[in-house]
Amino acid sequence: MVMWVFGYGSLVWNPGFAYDARLVGFVRDYRRVFYQGSTDHRGTPEFPGRTVTLEHQPGSTCWGVAYKISEEQDKETALEYLEVREKQYDEKVYLDLYTDSSPKIPAIENVMVYLATTNKEANENYLGPAPLEEMAKQIYLAEGPTGPNKEYLFKLEDALNKIGVVDQHVVDLAKAVREYSDDMLSK
Repeated sequence: MVMWVFGYGSLVWNPGFAYDARLVGFVRDYRRVFYQGSTDHRGTPEFPGRTVTLEHQPGSTCWGVAYKISEEQDKETALEYLEVREKQYDEKVYLDLYTDSSPKIPAIENVMVYLATTNKEANENYLGPAPLEEMAKQIYLAEGPTGPNKEYLFKLEDALNKIGVVDQHVVDLAKAVREYSDDMLSK
């Protein structure tokens, strides 16, 4: 039995595991938001970065990339890898994936998706919404073992552009971070 994994953040440009096929598509009734704190990749416990999660919102769509993994050994390796990489995401859900050529009928059913819930007991790193300027400042300043938080944002924006997706939340945040400068820190 094949396994499909849907990426809507860094998995879009950097899956980090072997896969047989890659399919651009979207999930329904969710939107991508920079509400998850990152204390292990793009920030620290003292100064968390912001990464994306999915927020349930009826009528919304979130575009990304689904990866097909067929070989048993590849599935085991991918799951072990993802359980470590996505450890700050406290829920795994299975959603249907739609594509441009199949917008009404799922192209793939039960695609595995990691997401971060708003439950602070299960997900101590959930940051939630904040004003755009506040999120921009946090992303501009945060840096973790994987690199600067703003690099994550810009790579996501670029990866989405490459698959033909404009996500207004990502675009607005990237613009605000680009406009941010060290001069603003002294204000």
